[in-house]
Amino acid sequence: MAQPQFAPLAQKKIRVLVVDDSVVFRSLVSRMVEQDPLLDLVGTARNGADAVAKIPRFEPDIITLDVEMPELDGIGALRVIAGRYPQIRVIMFSSLTARGAQVTVEALMAGASDYMTKPVCGPVSSDIFLQLANELSGKVRALFPGRVAGQRKKHTVVPTPMLSAFRTAPLKIRLAPRVFVIGVSTGGPSALAEIVPQIPADFPLPIAIVQHMPPHFTRLLADRLTRVGNIPVIEAAEGMIARPGTALIAPGDYHMRLVQDGAHLKVSLNQQPPENSCRPAVDVLFRSVADACQGAVMAAVLTGMGQDGLLGARQLKELGATVLVQDRASSVVWGMPGAVAEAGVADQILPLNQIVPTVLNKVGCR
Repeated sequence: MAQPQFAPLAQKKIRVLVVDDSVVFRSLVSRMVEQDPLLDLVGTARNGADAVAKIPRFEPDIITLDVEMPELDGIGALRVIAGRYPQIRVIMFSSLTARGAQVTVEALMAGASDYMTKPVCGPVSSDIFLQLANELSGKVRALFPGRVAGQRKKHTVVPTPMLSAFRTAPLKIRLAPRVFVIGVSTGGPSALAEIVPQIPADFPLPIAIVQHMPPHFTRLLADRLTRVGNIPVIEAAEGMIARPGTALIAPGDYHMRLVQDGAHLKVSLNQQPPENSCRPAVDVLFRSVADACQGAVMAAVLTGMGQDGLLGARQLKELGATVLVQDRASSVVWGMPGAVAEAGVADQILPLNQIVPTVLNKVGCR
C-alpha cells in the first residue's frame, strides 16, 4: 500500500482521539493516524459519551468525531466538548447523505473545526485509504501549524503594537461601497454564524459570500444562517440580482461572479477549472466585483487554510477598495487572512467580532 506523504516532524506530537461506533471505521481512522509521524493515537471511543468520559484520561489535542452514534451522537458530544474543553479541535466524519450533510453543517456552525466524508460502504482500496489519510493529515496540520517544522505557532496573539509589522494600508474608501464580499474556508460556518446575526435587516449593501464547501452543503448553510440572522441568506442561482440586505452564498462546485447588468449586479455561475484548488474560489468573486464595481467594494477575508482571496484582494486594493482580514487569535486557521495581511493588502486586521461593526461604521449604518 502506498504511504501518505508528510511534512517534517516537530518535537511535540498532536494527540488524537478517534471516535466512531463502527469498529471497522475506528480501525481505519486509527491506521491513518498511526501512519503519520506527527500524530499520536492516544485512544479510541465507541460513542460520544465514551469519548467525553475518556478526555480527562487521554488529553487529546484533536478528536475525530462520527456524526451518528448511539447514546450520545456527534452533535451532542461536540456541544459538551466545546463547553468543557474549548481548546480541543474537532473534525467531524459524516456520511454522503442528506442527513449527514445537514448534521455536519450544524456541527460546523456549533464549532467543529472541519469535516471529512466517509467512504461508501464496502472495502476501502489502497488508493482511497491514501487519499483519506492525506486529507486527514492536511486538515490536522493546518489546525496545528506550530507543530510542523518551519511554520508559525497557532494561537499566538499578535499584540496591538506588533500590527505595524504587517504593511497595513491606510484605511480609506475612495468610492462609496456598492457591495460587501466575504471569503472564508476552514472554520467558516461558525465564523459566519457569529457575524451574520450582527448584520441589521436594513443593511444598505448586497452581500456575496464564498465559503469553500461542496454541493448541497452550501444550501443547508444558507438556510441555517437565515434562521440565526436578521437578513435572508440564499444559495445563489444564475441571473439572481444581488439586493441590499441579502446575502448570496456561492453554490458548491460553482464559481460565482457578480456582473453589471444595467442598474443591477447579477450572479453569473460557471464550472471553469478550480483556482487555488477550490471551486467556488474567493479570487473569482473578488476579481468580478473589481471589474464591476472598481474600488466601490468592502471585502473581508476570514479564517481558512491556503491563500485563496489574496490575488483578488490585491486587485481590489489597487482600485481603492477596503480590505479587512480576521486576526490570527480569532481564526481557526490563519492561512487565507494571514496571506492577505502579510502581503500588505489589508486595511485592518481585526478580531472576528469587530469585522461587521467596522463595516457598519464605514457604510454609515450604526
